[in-house]
This record gives sequence, C-alpha cells and structure tokens, in this order.
Amino acid sequence: MASPYNIVVIVGSIRKESFTLKIANTLAKLAPASLKLDVTTLQGISFFNQDLEATPPADWLAFREKLQKSNGVLFVTPEYNRSIPGVLKNAIDVGSRPYGKSSFLGKPTGIVSNSPGPLGGVSAAKHLQNILPGISGPIMGQPEIYLNAIGDAFDDRGECSKETLLKVMQQYIDAYAAFVEKQNK
Repeated sequence: MASPYNIVVIVGSIRKESFTLKIANTLAKLAPASLKLDVTTLQGISFFNQDLEATPPADWLAFREKLQKSNGVLFVTPEYNRSIPGVLKNAIDVGSRPYGKSSFLGKPTGIVSNSPGPLGGVSAAKHLQNILPGISGPIMGQPEIYLNAIGDAFDDRGECSKETLLKVMQQYIDAYAAFVEKQNK
C-alpha cells in the first residue's frame, strides 16, 4: 500500500475535556489505513494581526507549514452562539494568509460539527461552508455530519461509548477517505 494521506484535523475547541477533541481522537482511531489523522489543537496560535504579516510569528509559520505539507484538512467544531468558536476563526485567518497564498488551498476539506443539543452544530458547519470557499480546497458535500446529543457519548477515558455515534463517524471518515483519494489522484 502507498503511504497514507496525512490529514490535519483542526479541533475547534481548546477546552481540555472538549467533546470536539474526543470526536477528533475517535475519528483518528476509526480512520482507514489510507489516512493518517494529525489531531491539531489551537492553543498555541496567537491572534491574527495583519501588522505582523511582514515578519509572521513562529506559531503562524509552523501552523501554515503543517497545513501545506498535508494532503487534506478536516475541521471538527462545536457550535458557539450559532457559529464557530473564535479560536477556530482565528486559525482560519492565520492559515489563509498572506492574501492569495492560503495554506488551505487545494486541500480536500471535511467538516464535522457537534453539540450536546439536538441540532448537532449545524449552524457552525454552515458558517464554515460560507467561510472556506476561495481559501480552501474542495469541500466534501456528502455525507454531511452534525453530531447531536453528544453529552453522554464518552466514558471517563474519553472513549466513545455510543454505538450509533460510532457508526455515523465510521461512515463519515470512510467517505472522507474516498474523497481524499479522489482529490489526490
């Protein structure tokens, strides 16, 4: 088999015990052998400020390089106030600069949203679908995934214990793997 595709999984929450991080780690475990998921948290990315673009901070350069070396990007996000968290928007701003040289360009992109509530973060996913065109690669349209009612889905070790949720995540990551394969041919 050829080397697996390296996928940067951007976790849109910085909370230590976030459901989003647990979902990203579960997807990494469920990923087929054709993908290697690099779960990436955003604690170390400083605020975007265009004044710093002439000499970008080291954390910006490291994040951009990680994206550039990847074969795809998977966003896993909670929903905050019917949108994406500020930390995720900041990372998108950092990764998409300098203007015209977005580190996301050409990368097959997936979006996974989640919420303990009944709607599964659908508004956050839709906002990403509005933000990313023009700065990202192709966005996988089907299947869409909005993970709802996740408040009781993980045990005290962070393992997903909800079979229905595992099944949906397995279907999604398998579809994303096929999408990445198709886009990287």
